[in-house]
This record gives sequence, structure tokens and C-alpha cells, in this order.
Amino acid sequence: MTQVAAGIDIGGTNTKIGLVNREGKLLKHTSIETTAYLEVDDYFAAMAKAIKDLMSDLGSDAVLNGVGVGAANGNYYTGTIDRSTNLRWKGTIPLAEMFQKSFNKPCLITNDANAAALGEMIYGNAKGMKDFLMITLGTGLGSGFVCNGQLLNGHHGIAGELGHTTVNINGRYCNCGKRGCLETYVSATGIRRTVYKLLADHLEPSELRGISFEDLNTKMITDAALRGDIVAKQCFEYTGRILGMKLADAVVHTDPEAIFLFGGLAQAGELIFTPTIRSMEENLMPLFRNKVKVLPSGLQNQAAPILGASSLIWDHLSR
Repeated sequence: MTQVAAGIDIGGTNTKIGLVNREGKLLKHTSIETTAYLEVDDYFAAMAKAIKDLMSDLGSDAVLNGVGVGAANGNYYTGTIDRSTNLRWKGTIPLAEMFQKSFNKPCLITNDANAAALGEMIYGNAKGMKDFLMITLGTGLGSGFVCNGQLLNGHHGIAGELGHTTVNINGRYCNCGKRGCLETYVSATGIRRTVYKLLADHLEPSELRGISFEDLNTKMITDAALRGDIVAKQCFEYTGRILGMKLADAVVHTDPEAIFLFGGLAQAGELIFTPTIRSMEENLMPLFRNKVKVLPSGLQNQAAPILGASSLIWDHLSR
């Protein structure tokens, strides 16, 4: 008999779904387009069907123990997604209740970055660490805070929203309703906005000038920078400078051993890590300088949040 938990990572663009055993092995996985569904009920039906199809692929001896979900604004205490800024469905989505009714199994929800942090702590480079931060750089910027070996959920279940701390009070408009949020500068969406700002400011030739905003993606910017494109290289410098400054602020709150960068933007490697680390060290309180590591995730980009979300179920059952 194969005991599995479903792990779901809900992103603003894509939703990754997988089946994971107790040892943390991802047995089956798939994905659906988050943006392809106008109604939340249709989106839920697509997720439920994906889980059932994966279970069918595993065979008749497979047993589903529950569903763990990582989502922006996922509330661990209420099992809901509350006014997510990067999803088209607004208000409160009672996702845990929907899954429990459909599968008659427990469903637990947390912030998507919290799910990635759990995956990193159990299966990745944060093994043995009790204090670290997980920064997810996707459509938006998520963050998971682990303190003394425990995820920080906060009084309302939504602690650790570093992406919505302020960089500039008169800065870029954010989907959350504020202006100047960190994620409007440091994310896949934010770096695209930065490209167009720099293109307007600079006269140098750039291969990015011929790409529309809708078609532009992080990989294009990374590839251009690696080929020496001046605008693309300065784009990463600008992004890293802002991220490092805000990480320096976060360090004084929790005194972490390490900070992990995860997601599409982190795949740019030294292009984003070098300016981020330089900026963080420049802005750190002297007491913390050269003490906090900034590291890449130790898990595959696709697997980490799925593993983390599924671990919610194994942790729940063990207790």
C-alpha cells in the first residue's frame, strides 16, 4: 500500500500539483494554468481532477492521506485564501473546506513561501537550521520565516509578508492597494517593470527594446545580461540593491542563520545573488555583518513548494 499526501503550490501563473510519500519522494506531479479559469469553482474542479488522475496513475493500492496547499495569503488557521493580490478571484476562498468535502480527507493551507520553507527545512539546504528566511521570487515576492525550528504564522495566520513592506511610499502601484511594495520591484513582474524604466532612462542599444511587455520574461532578461546587454545587467543590479536593502531590515527582526532565494528570478544565479549580498552587507547593522548567509534553494524549483505543502499533512498526522 502506497501512502501519499497531495501537495499543491498555487502561483499567480501556474499551479503545481504532486503526490509525495512520507520519505519526501515526489512520485507524480503535474501542473495547470492558474489564469485559465474565470470562476474559482472551475479552478478547484481542475485541481481536484488533477489529484484524482495522479492517484489513478499510481494504482489501486495508493491511499491519499490529505491535501496540503501553499498559496499567497493562505491562512493556516482558517484554511482560506484571503484577498490574494496575485489571483483573479478576490475575497475569501474557503479552499480547505472545498477539498475536505471533495476527498473526505484533511486539507491544510499555508502561505506559499511557508510551504517552500518547510520543504527546504525538511528536504533541502536548511536541514538542521532552526532560524532562517525563505524568499520566493515568482509572480510576486513571498517570504517564510522559521524561528527556533517553527514556522512563524502570527496572530492572524498571515505573518511574514515581506513582499508588502514599503520600498518607496510614492513608488509603483501594487495589487494589494498600496504603493511602493517590495514585490513591485523584486519579482518576475517587478523586474519586467524595471526593464521598461531603464529602457526609458538609457540611450544604449539593448536587445530588450524589441520585446513587448507581455512577451518579456525573466529568462530573456537573464540571457541578455549574460550576453553583456547593458540594460539587462543594470536591471539585476537595481533589483539586487533593493532586495538586499530589505533583507538587511528583515535580519534585525529575526536574526536568521541564512536566507534562501527560491523561484524563477533566483535562477539567474550570480546576476541576482552578487548585488543582493553586496547591498545587504552595506545596509546591515554592523553587529550582523558577515554573519548571515544568502543561499540558493537546495531543492528543484518545481519540487520544493510541493514537498513543503505535502509535509503539512505528514506533520498533522504525526501529531
